[in-house]
Amino acid sequence: MPDGQDMPAMHNAPDDLIAIGELATRTRLSLKALRLYGNRGLLPPALVDPRTGVRRYGPTQVERARRIGLLRATGMPLARIAEVLDAGGEDSVRALHAYWREQEAVHAARRDAVGYAREVLAGGSPAGYEVAEREVPEQKVLFARQHVTATELPGFLAESSGLLFSRLEEAQACLSGPLFAVYHGLVSEDSDGLVEVCVPTLTAVEPSGRIGVRIEPAHREAYTAMTKGRDGYPAMAAAHDAVGAWLTEHGHTRSASNREVYYPKWATAETGDHVADVAIPFSADPGAS
Repeated sequence: MPDGQDMPAMHNAPDDLIAIGELATRTRLSLKALRLYGNRGLLPPALVDPRTGVRRYGPTQVERARRIGLLRATGMPLARIAEVLDAGGEDSVRALHAYWREQEAVHAARRDAVGYAREVLAGGSPAGYEVAEREVPEQKVLFARQHVTATELPGFLAESSGLLFSRLEEAQACLSGPLFAVYHGLVSEDSDGLVEVCVPTLTAVEPSGRIGVRIEPAHREAYTAMTKGRDGYPAMAAAHDAVGAWLTEHGHTRSASNREVYYPKWATAETGDHVADVAIPFSADPGAS
């Protein structure tokens, strides 16, 4: 199939258009990359010959291609680059700053995870995750489930949370506790574990579509508090391991799947504020200290 199907024809083309090879030379981007950007709608050619598929670009697209290359060098995904460039002017600058703040938070979380892993590999007792215990009463919850990888997890949490809150509003039901996610399997870059997002309510609500209703049993759980800036996937993964290690050390038996509890101020919290807990339900073995 020719490149650029349904694009304008080449007749009466402006004299200042350049071929894709010239664009590659001016921007130091590969032909493969330029075709990818065009196919994703990020850098569509100004004109495409419907017979040969030859692509031509206008002068303004040279600068756009250059900016795409700069943003890709930061590791920014193509979809996010489109958002940044299309914002325009100062809004583009603010969008770039927002992206980099997110990346800095991710790197900070990875530093914590590396420090934790270093202590584990050295055979020591890792510090940094203070574990406590608490009783959790029986709760009725609305839930949505899906198998996701670590990359897919943030999108699923946001999408399913919105779906569940909309169902509460539709049923004129009230939230009776913080939203939480139950991890029935390992979620990593290589493993798509089953994740169940839950919202507690005391109101009678019927299941609807992807949304189910169940009773979350009362239980005792061990947990560690997570703060803003230390709430990225790597740090959370280390926290799950730390709570699990605490259970083993104290002779307790895991009685249900790991979970993360998210508090309402997650999105607006300042760095260092308590925003989530990583928890594991357990039963105490007789005679355990």
